[in-house]
Amino acid sequence: MKLTNRKAKGLDVRLTTEQWELLSAQLKGLKERSPFYAKKFEGIDLDQVTTQEAFEALPFTEKADLREAYPMGLAAVPQEQIVRVHSSSGTTGTPVVIPYTAKDLEDWAIQFARCYEYAGLTPEDVVQITPGYGLWTAGAGFQAGCERLGAMALPMGPGNTDKQLQFMQDFGSTVLCATSSYALKLAEEIESRGIKDRIKLRKGIIGSERWGEKMRARIANELGVELYDIYGLTEVYGPGIGINCKADSAMHIWADYVYIEIVDPDTGELVPDGEPGEIVLTTLQKEGAPLIRFRTHDLSRIVPGPCECGSEHPRIDIITGRTDDMVKVKGCNIFPAQIEEVIAFTDGASSEYQVMIDHLEGKDQLTLFFETEATGEDKARVEENLAAIFKGKIGCMPIAKGVAIGELPRSEKKTRRIFDNRY
Repeated sequence: MKLTNRKAKGLDVRLTTEQWELLSAQLKGLKERSPFYAKKFEGIDLDQVTTQEAFEALPFTEKADLREAYPMGLAAVPQEQIVRVHSSSGTTGTPVVIPYTAKDLEDWAIQFARCYEYAGLTPEDVVQITPGYGLWTAGAGFQAGCERLGAMALPMGPGNTDKQLQFMQDFGSTVLCATSSYALKLAEEIESRGIKDRIKLRKGIIGSERWGEKMRARIANELGVELYDIYGLTEVYGPGIGINCKADSAMHIWADYVYIEIVDPDTGELVPDGEPGEIVLTTLQKEGAPLIRFRTHDLSRIVPGPCECGSEHPRIDIITGRTDDMVKVKGCNIFPAQIEEVIAFTDGASSEYQVMIDHLEGKDQLTLFFETEATGEDKARVEENLAAIFKGKIGCMPIAKGVAIGELPRSEKKTRRIFDNRY
């Protein structure tokens, strides 16, 4: 791809001089240090990757590649330099194991502390951490960043809502770190127990799963907090490689640690800046398990132009879903983000929903359960309106069924919302 063609295609975001220096150091001797990349880049002279075009010609790294490297095939340093591993498992059940050096963990903590700073946290905050600990990166990342910042961490982990609320009151927690599902569950419990006047929360740092505008508004209003989206994935450090700022909902990605590309999920071709596609990430300083052009399956877009906050770190929009989240029903491609948009447009529908897809009497059938305060004829009208909006926006007609607030399941981790029972 020639430089002139990049401009013509609207591809303005490119590796900066500083990023090139980091990337060159990352690539130098990589094939000698890593059997994984010796095989991946067989026949490619990484010393010749000195231009944007040469970099963009490198093959993608796929999740399947990482699974095949189990257990320690991704390591690019001797085992005595590895001080920790984290793991992400997928639908195949084969874990992806990511090794970390001491520097990797320090760099991760630096990035996470920066996230907290962008959200306005200070060492005076008390940070209640509810995501899970262990092989999953979430809890460890939230805690490392908190300690790096100098704030007080309450490493609660998931579940035990009674103790969560007790500690929240007794320690005067000012920041809640959680999945959106568990943040909503805690908000509902606080409301039902009548203890809101004893809660001192002022910020919510939310990650791990996507969430719609109605859910965002409910959590913010019921908890009385400012909400921030944090981004990350186990393969690339974990949560903490980016967060939105006070000026905008788009998330800054730390350009001194990660380089972003957006590609067409079907063709793998780069899309113009501002256009939606799949996020591809390259680590710039990672020692234990560097990743070159890793396809995340997350869908977003690069937000062009400077941010009002003054930060020069590039931004991506709120994650709209994943390429593997899509289901096809009656010829329509359906993403969770589209369903959330329908919910947002439907007066009387609350934030929570669940989709059941079945194959009955030779036909696909999609049933959309949603929570609502409406009853009787009012509920029937909401159901009718939601089904019509769904048909208009997505293209197929669902069976819309309203249920009472709180009837659909809440989760301490990620909430599964779409159940495809056809296979």
